Amino acid sequence: MLTVTPLKPQFGARIEGADLSRPLTEAEFAVLDAAIARYGVLVIPGQEIDDEQQMAFAARFGPIEQTRAVVDVDKQRLANARMNDISNLDEKGEILAADDRRRFFNLGNRLWHSDSSFKATPAKHSLLHARSIPPEGGETEFADTRGAWEALPAARQEELRALVCDHSLIYSRAQLGFGEFTEAERRIFAPVPQRLVRRHVESGRTALFLSSHIGRIHGMATPEALMLMRDLLEHATQPQFVYTHRWAVGDLVMWDNRCSLHRGRAYDDKRHKRDMRRVTLSDVAPTLEQQAA
Repeated sequence: MLTVTPLKPQFGARIEGADLSRPLTEAEFAVLDAAIARYGVLVIPGQEIDDEQQMAFAARFGPIEQTRAVVDVDKQRLANARMNDISNLDEKGEILAADDRRRFFNLGNRLWHSDSSFKATPAKHSLLHARSIPPEGGETEFADTRGAWEALPAARQEELRALVCDHSLIYSRAQLGFGEFTEAERRIFAPVPQRLVRRHVESGRTALFLSSHIGRIHGMATPEALMLMRDLLEHATQPQFVYTHRWAVGDLVMWDNRCSLHRGRAYDDKRHKRDMRRVTLSDVAPTLEQQAA
């Protein structure tokens, strides 16, 4: 029997009693589906699973993204393109060199973001599993963008409600001074429009759809747009909206990208291996084709 224990009153929950190495029963799926809709982030500890079992669990909640959004896509450690390698390891399983462009690109995971917001159809859920972790650091922080929206004054909400933003990996990596993309990568990472404010269908609540991938707001001068994004990110990542997860090997954390932000925290990635594997689910459609908030 699964038990659900909230980590914060309205954001994050810990799930006990799960065994993801076997298929879920219908009752177990119903508990988890309701919990992710309510809490946005689920922590499921103690899972000894492989890539196939992780993907099978994820597929119960929606279609899995089929492609990775990385540089040097031909240099991959994991054979299955549906499994994202959130590690500091090269294709041979060794720690990436300090000057490897993949390492510089991966530093962008330490910016607040929503997975795949830079894709025409962005992500629904992400499911990240810890295979090995460093002795210290490397936490993941999650921010509640439904709670952040609800804390805004009504007048501010009306100013934001109809805004459309352009998202791209090029924009987020530019914040780090990383701009060495190939022409093929620039085509793949071309900006896509997304609503800034979304209705979260399962809960009926409204959420900010923020990300460091945002580089423009339609109809707004770029400096003004970027300042607005900075203000909103600072608002949404205040301590009352944030849960910090300190990883243990075997933890699987599942989150809803439609109503949360996340970022990785620093660790000594030049000395210690960190093997984390993520499956990402596609949402139903581009945000501009979904019901407005």
